Amino acid sequence: MSRPTRRAFLKGASGSLVTAALAATNAQLAQAADRSVYTRGTTLEQAAAPVATSGYTRLTAGPGYPLVVRADLAEPRPSRDDTRTGLASIVQFTDLHVVDAQSPVRFEFLNTVNSSACRPQEALGTQGAAQLVKRINDLAKGPFTGRRFDCVVSTGDNTDNHEHVELEWYLAVMNGGVITPNTGASDRWEGAQTSGNPQYYNVENASVRDRYVSAGFPVLDGFFRRATAAHRSPGLNVRWFSVFGNHDDSVSGVLPSDWGALAAMYTGDVKFTGFTSGTSDAALRRTFATGSTAIKGVSSSTKNTWHVTPDERRRPFTPTEYMRAHLPSGGHGFTDENVATGRGYYTFRIADGVTGISLDSTNRAGFTEGSLGHEQFLWLQRVLTAGSSTYVDFWGRTQRHAVADEMFVIFSHHTSTTMTNVLLDPATPELRHAGREVRDTLMRFRNVVAWVNGHTHENRITAHRHADPRRSFWEINTASHVDFPQHARIIELCDNADGTLSLYTTLVESAAPYAASTTGQDQADLASLYRELSYNDPNRSAALMGADADRNTELILRHPWR
Repeated sequence: MSRPTRRAFLKGASGSLVTAALAATNAQLAQAADRSVYTRGTTLEQAAAPVATSGYTRLTAGPGYPLVVRADLAEPRPSRDDTRTGLASIVQFTDLHVVDAQSPVRFEFLNTVNSSACRPQEALGTQGAAQLVKRINDLAKGPFTGRRFDCVVSTGDNTDNHEHVELEWYLAVMNGGVITPNTGASDRWEGAQTSGNPQYYNVENASVRDRYVSAGFPVLDGFFRRATAAHRSPGLNVRWFSVFGNHDDSVSGVLPSDWGALAAMYTGDVKFTGFTSGTSDAALRRTFATGSTAIKGVSSSTKNTWHVTPDERRRPFTPTEYMRAHLPSGGHGFTDENVATGRGYYTFRIADGVTGISLDSTNRAGFTEGSLGHEQFLWLQRVLTAGSSTYVDFWGRTQRHAVADEMFVIFSHHTSTTMTNVLLDPATPELRHAGREVRDTLMRFRNVVAWVNGHTHENRITAHRHADPRRSFWEINTASHVDFPQHARIIELCDNADGTLSLYTTLVESAAPYAASTTGQDQADLASLYRELSYNDPNRSAALMGADADRNTELILRHPWR
């Protein structure tokens, strides 16, 4: 166990980092550097920033994000830096969206109603993810505790369209191995970006004045040859765990996985560009724009004007196949029992006295938002009860029993506010529980310290306050690694030995340089371009960055049993 109880001892050779930070104009950055073991390689030191204030721009190293101490749930004690003990050091990946951008079952033509339908950078996702893995390997330990990372948890939407080939690439990113991010034809790109349609970024074609090139996006010769070339991920040097997201369980993360109108097109030679019926197209647009379920009633033939090279590797995987694919490399949370039962949820030991609970918040009935099935909801309560010597039952009565207390960190894809989809799954027609009910259940157990999730692609940290402060907890939501700002997050749990806990949340970017050659073919060059294109995406939302209080933080909690 890491026990950094004296900053001077921990700093050692890292004093130069403090000197560099003190030279910065932002006093908060200097204070964060003084309180940490290191800042280099994190957004406490620097973060991607635009060179220009308008038009297409390159990126550069901008100021880091300040450390914000949040006392929403408990008051910080002044001596805690000298007494804190690191209990756990966790890295969260989320919404990697490893995507087969040439898949015939994609909805690029809907990018005006849903920005995730087509992104200018999406062909470079495996390079960006591999450089994120490199960053975590280089850092190796938490910046405030010096504790080596206990684990990485990837909180869903690990793939984009639940295709076998996407799952293969995702596992290679995480475990290490060679990735050749290409499907269909071996000698040409067959996705939207070579269509000549000015709605998309025709990255290699200067003759198409599409809306991206007109906005200053570069025309890059040989882009797809470089994007589809084989490259190697180093693989994580720490154990990692996998959580289901809606994109790992449904068509483009939106439509039911067994929806007959599109299921056969995955491995076929016709690319989906809409239905022959205008009414059906309108229902599809509503589904992508608002989450409407009207598409369930659509039964219509599809257009067949765009032909592609079929590829059997695009076959969509089932939840059972997803879990089974993890087993040869250690399971990453899933076991033979998960595969046999089809249950996508589990517990795992993060560190001594700290248990992780991985929920499966996807709804097998389909559609974007999530919920918990009744069986899983009861299981969650049993797990929490088994690790809580004192808790409050459903009727509000305090219960005590002789068990060893654990601290719990909950992981799910959906947030408390996006678990609103309580449609019954026809295959398992059980009651579904929404996010508010899950939140209230967690508050019955005072040793739940955090709920960590993704889905919204936004940095947001929410204090869930209870009248009994020991029953309060933090919800930590982190931006995706496909849309800018392309963040992951380090979460360090500390006992301050003063009646409080601290959760330090530090955002990190991939190891790729902020600006690299746009014609380079190295993985780092392409991952740098991946970030740059994501910043310049005309559909980019600045709100995804979050406020200072949603980024690098110290979240104070009452100790649950002291």
